[in-house]
Amino acid sequence: MSELLRVATAGSVDDGKSTLIGRLLYDSKAVFDDQYAAIERASRAQGADYVNLALLTDGLRAEREQGITIDVAYRYFSTPKRKFILADTPGHVQYTRNMVTGASNADLAIVLVDVRRGVLQQSRRHAFIASLLRIPHIVVAVNKMDLVDYSRDAFDAVCADFRQFATRLDVQDLTFVPISALHGDNVVQRSANMPWYDGAALLHLLENVYTASDRNLVDARFPVQYVIRPLSDRHHDYRGYAGQVAGGVFRPGDDVVVLPSGFTTQIEAIDTADGPVDEAYPPMSVTLRLRDDLDVSRGDMICRDRNRPQVGQDLDAMICWLDERAELRTGGKFMLKHTTRWARAIVRDVQYRLDVDTLHRDEDADALRLNEVGRVALRTTQPLLHDAYRRNRTTGSFILVDEATRATVAAGMLL
Repeated sequence: MSELLRVATAGSVDDGKSTLIGRLLYDSKAVFDDQYAAIERASRAQGADYVNLALLTDGLRAEREQGITIDVAYRYFSTPKRKFILADTPGHVQYTRNMVTGASNADLAIVLVDVRRGVLQQSRRHAFIASLLRIPHIVVAVNKMDLVDYSRDAFDAVCADFRQFATRLDVQDLTFVPISALHGDNVVQRSANMPWYDGAALLHLLENVYTASDRNLVDARFPVQYVIRPLSDRHHDYRGYAGQVAGGVFRPGDDVVVLPSGFTTQIEAIDTADGPVDEAYPPMSVTLRLRDDLDVSRGDMICRDRNRPQVGQDLDAMICWLDERAELRTGGKFMLKHTTRWARAIVRDVQYRLDVDTLHRDEDADALRLNEVGRVALRTTQPLLHDAYRRNRTTGSFILVDEATRATVAAGMLL
């Protein structure tokens, strides 16, 4: 089974994100003939003298009319080496929340920069959000190299500017690629127009980036999502606990503890849709069968007795506010969803608002508004079994939900 890579693309307006994804899809033979014919007709209708591959992702009518990306568009394709899910996220400031949504579970982020305009505020904003979301790998695609005659000096200037900003971020792996999405230079194949570039083409990087070490295989975490009790007489004694492995490795015979009860037991077997397996690791979805008949329910967590998550009701977190109708203020009450557990939460304090363009902390801020990021202190009605987000992106993240409208109003990362 080929490995799946989740990729988020980001960048300022008109940097060419949709064109790049269209080029990746087309050059990797992931576009059907009827799809190509449709965008060929749409391109002619817009008066273009070329096939606008951006139309493969800009699917909303408003997007095509305005020439911008509004919603997050997901595209799926595969090569013999890997399967890919590409998220085309918006570039406009007012759609920052859409980028957070699209990049929240990405393994790699492609930040596009127009070589003529250099590193803009939006480029910095997207790089910061990628680092805030702990995306392990960032590829800076310096686009439109054809418009500067494939100049190495122009490419090097963008790289130097971006590296200087990145020193203020927590970026683990940073790579630069000079490309022309319109003409396909260094997208799927190495370009003869840039002999001075000795790196790999973008698709080669995506196919070969090493992601196994990005997952936390030390801290065993299994949030229980569903208790399986078949009703047939033949399986009357079956009792399994289904969910997705959030961290670590589980094997039959392992000693485990069920939280919050604290009861200890051993793993009897691990079942999947394809039959039993000898081990389970992130992000596998499995069913654990335990040796003892314990009271385990949705929201509980199975882990190692000597390696437990933090347990607490007082939480410090970075919040990205997603709601355009209301603000996050001290005293605000919300529903909080963390892994498979729900709790009520109250905002005890807004500690500061972070300017994502300058990284300045505004400690006088008393609220967070749409698309703003800040640090807040929360208190929940029941203890949460959690880790710091930088240690585990699954057990360290949560969402806030408006109690009245049931709308998701914030994404949070625990500190």
